[in-house]
Amino acid sequence: MQFLGKSCTLLVIFLLTGTSFTHGGNVLVLPGEYSHWLNMRNIVEELLNRNHSVTLLVSSASPTVNFTAQERFEFLVFDVPLKAHEAHSLSEQMLNIWMQQPTPSRVTIGLQMMELTGIINEIHRTVCGTMLRNDALMARLRDLKFDVLLYDPMMVCGDLLAEILELPFVLSLRISLGFSMERMCGQMPTPPSYVPVPPTVMTDHMSFMERVKNMIMHVVYSFAFRMVSKNLDNFYSEVLGKPSSMCETMGKADIWLIRTYWDFEYPRPLLPNFKFVGGLHCKPAKPLSKELEKFVQSSGDHGIVVFSLGSIFKNLTMERANTIASALGQIPQKVVWRYSGKTPETLAPNTKLYDWIPQNDLLGHPKTKAFITHGGTNGLYEAIYHGVPMVGLPLFADQPDNMMHMKTKGTAVVLDINTMESKDLADALKTVLNNPSYKESIMRLSRIHHDQPMKPLDQAVFWIEFVMRNKGAKHLRVQAHDLSWYQYHCLDVVAFLLSVVALITFLFIKTCSFFFRKCLRKTRPDGKAQKNKKE
Repeated sequence: MQFLGKSCTLLVIFLLTGTSFTHGGNVLVLPGEYSHWLNMRNIVEELLNRNHSVTLLVSSASPTVNFTAQERFEFLVFDVPLKAHEAHSLSEQMLNIWMQQPTPSRVTIGLQMMELTGIINEIHRTVCGTMLRNDALMARLRDLKFDVLLYDPMMVCGDLLAEILELPFVLSLRISLGFSMERMCGQMPTPPSYVPVPPTVMTDHMSFMERVKNMIMHVVYSFAFRMVSKNLDNFYSEVLGKPSSMCETMGKADIWLIRTYWDFEYPRPLLPNFKFVGGLHCKPAKPLSKELEKFVQSSGDHGIVVFSLGSIFKNLTMERANTIASALGQIPQKVVWRYSGKTPETLAPNTKLYDWIPQNDLLGHPKTKAFITHGGTNGLYEAIYHGVPMVGLPLFADQPDNMMHMKTKGTAVVLDINTMESKDLADALKTVLNNPSYKESIMRLSRIHHDQPMKPLDQAVFWIEFVMRNKGAKHLRVQAHDLSWYQYHCLDVVAFLLSVVALITFLFIKTCSFFFRKCLRKTRPDGKAQKNKKE
């Protein structure tokens, strides 16, 4: 009886704690780089917390994934004929194109980006070819018997790997240029009448001329994406040994995890397998280090401003650094600035430089009053999560569009980092710090973000587990994937209906003409004879 009592007690404890002794799923992860990996890492950690096994497949040229570190997950590294600094230089080249001074025309930037994209595609082909043609690696991956593949399309051939291994797969992404990947591979509807094409920096309230511009950019980005993907289609067909394309293979994705939410996005249509998980990396703030806390507390009632331009962009020209440092010295707040370049000559006593900062913890500190940001999605969501208004200095890619969202929602002032003067930045900071509407607006977004039925991280992990439990989620995939472009737009139906209308119209005209002539002959069988009778 005593043994039975102890057993019942253990059973009750087991049920109350929700502890599970069952083995979880086996997840293969093909990560992106930079902030993409930082975001995905949160999903990986949560999968591990839920008793799943995780293996990270990474190339030897990864510039940001430290595969030599001791981690809770396993690393599977494959060698590529490329060095990490070479891969990193591509990001720097992209940044340099966007940061050129004087700023060239959009056409020039577009052509330069197309050229660089061609180089990046060749790098991707090399890395993907090395990975996918490694028979020993493929055999090892098959032996490990994964249940699902999670990948960031920053690494273009994750879908190809899933096809070869016959795995269901989940995509993790923020946005592609012009929504091209989501539209053309995921079949997500994006009506150009009210869905602005990023990075056009427009809102969903467009004038006639803005809709004209949006429609033109919609077509341009579609054409550019087809040109870029066309270069990879032959590679896909070669690897699979049958005619294929990047969009066809990527379109088989079971779930698309989009790293935004309605606190950020303009309302637009979504498909059943597109899930918003924006801010999944956000957490309550942890205590700061003693040294940093001392500096923050020294700000008194004025508080602090946090300044970071992200993980890629670390250095500024001395002229720009002096402009910024001079502006920061004009406000009463203390400033924590993540900056690893040469110390600006105009650096004021209220500003302290750090190679790295605990950004989330600083933004969650009660003394933080504003955030100067480049507009990366991770930083924006930390500001939304903690309710901190912003001054935006967007650099490239989706960042100008991101900051336009924040400006439209009344939470940020946006400046051009290349052309602004010290006074412009100082005035922008004073506006955000002293105008209560910015704080009120960001707090409204913060409430929307927190008011969800499920936390973003829980939702991301739920859908990955859903795919594992159900061996995929093809029931959420729209039939549009199996339609040709003319079938999708019902052009064949329109052509048929127009043909029917044309045929009916033709027959009607012919019938009327026939009866008209028939009636005319009866009333006037001979026009000449009729005339004689009248005489």
